Amino acid sequence: MGAGHAHKLYRHGHSPVHDLPPHCKLAAVFCFVLVVVSTPREAMWAFGLYAALLAAVAVVARVPAGFLLKRLVVEVPFVAFALLMPFVVPGEQTSVLGVSVSVPGLWGAWNVLAKATLGVAASVLLASTTELRAVLLGLQRLKLPPLLVQIASFMIRYGDVVTDEMRRMSIARRSRGFEARGVRQWRALAASAGALFIRSYERGERVHLAMVSRGYTGAMPVIDEATATRAQWAYAAALPVLALAVCLLGWTL
Repeated sequence: MGAGHAHKLYRHGHSPVHDLPPHCKLAAVFCFVLVVVSTPREAMWAFGLYAALLAAVAVVARVPAGFLLKRLVVEVPFVAFALLMPFVVPGEQTSVLGVSVSVPGLWGAWNVLAKATLGVAASVLLASTTELRAVLLGLQRLKLPPLLVQIASFMIRYGDVVTDEMRRMSIARRSRGFEARGVRQWRALAASAGALFIRSYERGERVHLAMVSRGYTGAMPVIDEATATRAQWAYAAALPVLALAVCLLGWTL
């Protein structure tokens, strides 16, 4: 995967956050999410401070608020689940706008919604300032199992290939007058899905044989080594360290 390959979440720019080594950012986001999850749900003010910390990171990274908010749409399933909790969780009841809801359900909804939103926002900031190739290098640097890194690499590398194959198959069906209008067309769609799976599997076998013929033994060569200085680690650690201080206050106050 070439250095120019960028995912849709990535926002090209030059900022202190963009310039940080990828493994520093991955470690910082992971630790930040752990701290957020460990925060007691009753400390509502703490989640406001976490949001302020992420907003400060977005400002430093020059990521517009609109760009960030649009990417938070992926959180919709969590929001739907959270909104149902006050009505399905048993326990003490209270009235909100004339509707009887569960008190434990309200706390549970707040807990899920606040922590999920902060986690997704942190992930979006990471993705918007880090190219996919850099993320893989960061995972490799953090000693993630090499096989998992290779699988992720090939998923990224050939995801567009499989998607393009799906598009060509869809065009071929429409050119023959096919329109998916009801249950009767499911058989044709299932056949197309099976054909796509077989083509992808066969392509994977050909790629693997080509790699073996070129000396592949189960490990990919390291072309670029991601390194970080102490100053860069300290800069990246600012977010989780400040969040940890907030979390400790949330447990003590």
